[in-house]
Amino acid sequence: MLYRIQAGQSCVLTTACLLAYENYSAEGISETAVQAATVPRDVFDDLVAQSKLFRDFVFAAFSKRITDLFLMIDEVAFQRLDVRLADKLLDLSNGQEKVATTHQKLSVELGTAREVVSRQLQEFQRRGWIEQGRGSLNLLDRLQLQKLADHNS
Repeated sequence: MLYRIQAGQSCVLTTACLLAYENYSAEGISETAVQAATVPRDVFDDLVAQSKLFRDFVFAAFSKRITDLFLMIDEVAFQRLDVRLADKLLDLSNGQEKVATTHQKLSVELGTAREVVSRQLQEFQRRGWIEQGRGSLNLLDRLQLQKLADHNS
């Protein structure tokens, strides 16, 4: 998973393809109901050429996503998985005790193998930090997860 698009945002991979005159080569998966609009190539070109507001929107979104992508590459390449997993669990919990997710979804989020995530979750459970259930995890010791996640900083 490279990034999520929220309401009012644009897909920068699509933008990159438009700017480079390339075909779209990725897959987008909707996690919620979506209302979306497409902009034909000729309209996109005209808007970039003639509308400062549109051009600023496109390039601001593009530069932010590129920066986020470099941060993600740094995380995947150089940060420990246990630290990243603790941070991801806290992020997905939205302050709640229960996190509705699977080992497979976490592996996609973190860019690693499901088996690696499973082993790390087993270690978190052994330490008493989480309890695993079918399709969900309960955070039992948020403080310890936060201490580990803070190693990310």
